[in-house]
Amino acid sequence: MLVELRIVNFALIEQLSLQFQSGFTVLTGETGAGKSLLIDAIALLVGGRASTDQIRSGEDEAQLEAAFSLPDTHPLLQRLRLQDIIGQNESELILRRVLSRSGRHRVYVNGSLYPLRVLEELGGTLVDIHGQHEQQSLLATTKQLEALDGFGRLTELREQYEHTYQGWKELRRELEALQFDIVDRGKREDLLRFQVQEIEQAGLLPDEEEQLRSERQRLMHANRLRELAHEAHAELQADEQAVLTRLGRVGRTLTELVQIDPAMGDCEHIATESAIPLKELAGRLRDYSQRLEADPARQAVVEDRLDLIQRLKKKYGGSAEAVIATGQRVQEELQLLDNHQERTAELTVQLDAEAHRLRTLAQQLSKNRTDAAKRMTTSVEAELAALKMEQAIFQVMVSSDESPEGIGPAGCDRVEFLLSSNPGEPPRPLGRVASGGELSRIMLALKTVLAEMDQVPILVFDEIDTGVGGAVAAAMGTKLRELGSFHQVFCITHLPQVASQAEHHLLVEKGLDGQRTSTSVRMLKGVGREEEIARMLGGSIITKKVRETAAELIAGAKEKRSK
Repeated sequence: MLVELRIVNFALIEQLSLQFQSGFTVLTGETGAGKSLLIDAIALLVGGRASTDQIRSGEDEAQLEAAFSLPDTHPLLQRLRLQDIIGQNESELILRRVLSRSGRHRVYVNGSLYPLRVLEELGGTLVDIHGQHEQQSLLATTKQLEALDGFGRLTELREQYEHTYQGWKELRRELEALQFDIVDRGKREDLLRFQVQEIEQAGLLPDEEEQLRSERQRLMHANRLRELAHEAHAELQADEQAVLTRLGRVGRTLTELVQIDPAMGDCEHIATESAIPLKELAGRLRDYSQRLEADPARQAVVEDRLDLIQRLKKKYGGSAEAVIATGQRVQEELQLLDNHQERTAELTVQLDAEAHRLRTLAQQLSKNRTDAAKRMTTSVEAELAALKMEQAIFQVMVSSDESPEGIGPAGCDRVEFLLSSNPGEPPRPLGRVASGGELSRIMLALKTVLAEMDQVPILVFDEIDTGVGGAVAAAMGTKLRELGSFHQVFCITHLPQVASQAEHHLLVEKGLDGQRTSTSVRMLKGVGREEEIARMLGGSIITKKVRETAAELIAGAKEKRSK
């Protein structure tokens, strides 16, 4: 459930902090007071589209923050724990979103910065927001199919079907790739064989290019390198003035010095030890200079090899490693093409077996959907009767097509909700016959029959009672209250019959704070709540009779809740 909501500098709201309880909460207030701002804030916190226009005038940022408490059995909680977003012993989720005029909006989940897609992934499993616009989703047959599967508890079977369908599609795609025109396959084989031969003959090694570049550098400057090595060797060991000769004299002098003063023995040792690496260096320089000589033939070979490597890199991926990897991949594809007949036969058998399994699962889904459609029809009609649509005929129509062309990602069924709201008229697709008020009631009826199966913990209804009134409004209020037994329900309404049924009542008001307009929210209880219900009943003139009627509405709702 939504435990707390904090809003700072969001549209007309300067600063607001609200705490919520479980059950059915209603939000009321004058038109334009800012009731929908609260819904907009919740929508943004679960991944809705943000705009800099939503930031309060004169401010650089808007901040939205909500704390949610999740039951231990909710699948979202387990997923969040696996992703280390929530600790193993924690159940509170804190979402924070900062809107900036710079356009660099930020998202925080339990204090850590995350990309917006994390909120979008959470949104559908955490909050379900319904308004006049969202009701139109009921007209889409895909949504109607999802509603039926939810009612029939067919999620697991549908997921099994979808997994099988994806596997079947992949097998079919691979088989079609093997069955392309034989001429094209021959051209492809010729190309692959050429590529394999070119790469294999080159025999590239991962570090070969670097070694060749070093060798080319030595070959290009062989004479100068030999001169430098010879000169360095001469300085070390050529004559009486060479470093090693002079170091030898130093050593003999130190030997005599140590005989007189043994305390200087380490100096003799240092001189002796210093001569060792210098002799090694002299020998290495001598050998190096003797090996070096210009070799135009070898230099040509190295240049040709480097040119080959460059051509292959440009052709097959930009590096020696990429060329080698391309050779391996091409070899595997060539081998696959060489074995295409054997693989084609193998895939054909696998595809037939998977198609049979897919048809079996599709038939199971169809049977279960047909059975669920009958139960759902009965349940929804009962709820519509309670919502003052006693004469309405509601049907869940399932039509199946088990042909190969009829198999799709969700099975072989097409589901459509049909309605006849007038006696004597045949049921027709929902979108052709339902008015706005009827759509509101049908959606509420569906939410009611799906309440126990629906795992989204928070339902938000934004003026879904538009177009209804009187006894219908009272019935809708009762249904919203009943939904509060399964979900945390929020509803914006202008109808006193709906508002009186709520367990908790929030009043949204707009007023002047200094020279600026601000929206505020306060909890109503007792006399304050009676006054608001009376305003909704009587408008600007509130008589004693209107107050009494408001008190009766609230008392009647409490009596129903206690039963």
